[in-house]
Amino acid sequence: IRYIFAGIVVPLIMGGFFAYGSITGNARLLGHASNAMAFFVGWHYVKQGYGMLMVDAVLKRKFFNEQDKKVLLFNGYAVWLFAWLQTNAVITERQYWGLDYYTFAAPSWVTNIAVFAAAASTAATAVMLINRWRKHGGTLPYNGVVAYVVSLYAWILFVRINPLWLLVVPALHSLQYLAVVWRYQTNVERDRSDAATEPEFKVLSILGPMYRLRVLGFITVGGILGILGFWLVPIALSVLVPYNKEVFGSSLF
Repeated sequence: IRYIFAGIVVPLIMGGFFAYGSITGNARLLGHASNAMAFFVGWHYVKQGYGMLMVDAVLKRKFFNEQDKKVLLFNGYAVWLFAWLQTNAVITERQYWGLDYYTFAAPSWVTNIAVFAAAASTAATAVMLINRWRKHGGTLPYNGVVAYVVSLYAWILFVRINPLWLLVVPALHSLQYLAVVWRYQTNVERDRSDAATEPEFKVLSILGPMYRLRVLGFITVGGILGILGFWLVPIALSVLVPYNKEVFGSSLF
């Protein structure tokens, strides 16, 4: 049920929401949606950073206990919420890719609690990692720790330090995710019965055994879908579908 809701129901609701905002010319409604997107993207980055740390810990057999996991998760959520509240300290209108979006004035006492929680949890996380480092002979799952720290602080807390950095972060996030996808898909293809056989067409044998050819095909299809979904289809819709450019600018899609 969860997958049906996340994969079918939610996209339909989102499609209806954006269609309504576009048809009615309600730029402010769509602007609030951009703010909501920032909220949920931050949550997604927290989950990915934490997940990368857990994966690296398992691969290197340096497991975190339940208490340590709770510290890491609490810190992730605290930093994420503080970063989002920080951008909503005052009511203002900003731009993201040509679309105006709107922030709201969060109560100062809420932001103060959030900054205290983020600072305290950051300190607790640092102490926990140092203690683990000492306990395990000066070792940690360093790649995972770097992924966790970067996801929380460089991609969420300090993402607005420069407009160019805001544009680069999604690409870095994708590269981090691709490292896991590449390893998973490669293992899937290697487990197939004909993984080590040569391709049927001799000209393709220069690419190696079948599993490499299939991984290459997977990468190619993913690249094509990415170009279509993020660039070509939105550009085509912007050209073919009429909308009020004075209200929505040049990048509705």
